[in-house]
Amino acid sequence: MRSIVTLALLATLGTASAADLRIYPSFAEVREPVRAAGTTLTVTLPEAAWAGLLPGTLDLDGLRFSSAVQRQEAGWLASLEGKRVYVNKEDGRAEPVTLVRARDLLVRDAQGRYRTVRFEELIFDVLPPPNPQAPTQTLTFTLPQPGSGTLSYLTRAVTWAPRYTLDASASGAQLSALADIRNTADLAYDVKTTELYAGDVNVQGPPMPAPYMSARVEATAAADAAPKINSLGELRGLYRYALSTPFTLPANSTVTLPFLAPKLTLFERYAGLNTYFTPQNSSGTLSRFYRLKADQRLPGGSLTVREEGRIVGQTTLTETPKGELIEFSLGSDPDVRYTRTVQLLSSDRNPQGNVLRSTYRVTYAFENSKDRPVRAEVTERVNGRRILIDGVTKGQNASAELRVDVPANGKVTKSLTLVIDNSEQ
Repeated sequence: MRSIVTLALLATLGTASAADLRIYPSFAEVREPVRAAGTTLTVTLPEAAWAGLLPGTLDLDGLRFSSAVQRQEAGWLASLEGKRVYVNKEDGRAEPVTLVRARDLLVRDAQGRYRTVRFEELIFDVLPPPNPQAPTQTLTFTLPQPGSGTLSYLTRAVTWAPRYTLDASASGAQLSALADIRNTADLAYDVKTTELYAGDVNVQGPPMPAPYMSARVEATAAADAAPKINSLGELRGLYRYALSTPFTLPANSTVTLPFLAPKLTLFERYAGLNTYFTPQNSSGTLSRFYRLKADQRLPGGSLTVREEGRIVGQTTLTETPKGELIEFSLGSDPDVRYTRTVQLLSSDRNPQGNVLRSTYRVTYAFENSKDRPVRAEVTERVNGRRILIDGVTKGQNASAELRVDVPANGKVTKSLTLVIDNSEQ
């Protein structure tokens, strides 16, 4: 006896496929329950499923099999060969004909004459599926005994990604996140259980090409009915989450759900400059920096920053453990300028004339044209065998830091003494 499990969706069955999804940033594992009443199990996947499937990932869990044969079968239209269909004539009448060959749409009319037609001219008694001329892929398992199991495969067509919004104001800031679950295939899924994984997971196979156009479906169900995303903790270095209820993932869509609402244990704004030490003078503008910490781990994703409800920039967060410092810049701040001057105080050379030890005074003059005070922070990375900053030994390849509050419409000057010692002591 042969048990046939068909995963063709939406068109042939009128409904989406029931499956479990384990979704990663660049692929997903689809898990479909199957049952074999005999010793042969035939699984038919539509071409849309094979388009994103990673080769060599089809597997059968829970059922032992002695062999598996994959082959290409004729599509839906081929099943109508030798049967009556209709051709739409120019006068609007439907002419009954016999479909002789599906591959080139050869038909025979009532007078026994043959001709080829265009697919758009054909009329059917039943609803055709999407891509009715496309072949299907069939996988036949030979089993030692009947039983139930799970068909699984990896696909590039289903992925997910978090995106964050930092809402900042004069009174503080709040960080929130949404989860975008994307399906770029011409297949829909009625998802029973969903797990989301964040982290560095690499699989073989080329990446899925971006779709030319994709519909977007926002989660619009009532708050008590829409799925909620709950944390399941850590799994071998991956962040693991699960949706609380089943949901439908339509074909060519993006489903967006509320994700995280972490509390910020630290939030600071400042005008900053990260650079390397050079004995030359320089000037320019500082950049708009943010510094924050969250009370829970954050999967990597895009971050949009709003100030007083207005977007002021975007950046990307990497995977961040709980309580780890996050710092990023959103571009230059033309209202906060600096002038940097460097004075060589002393220089010690060996008999060959090579510089062994140099002492510099580095001075920054900050000018703030805003009507509010600004925190200015400068970090200069210094290369050398031994570094001393304001008399304090910092070791090798240290960083010199300046921190100063610049008043509204004001100026502040601050200096540091830097010793670069490359002697062999």
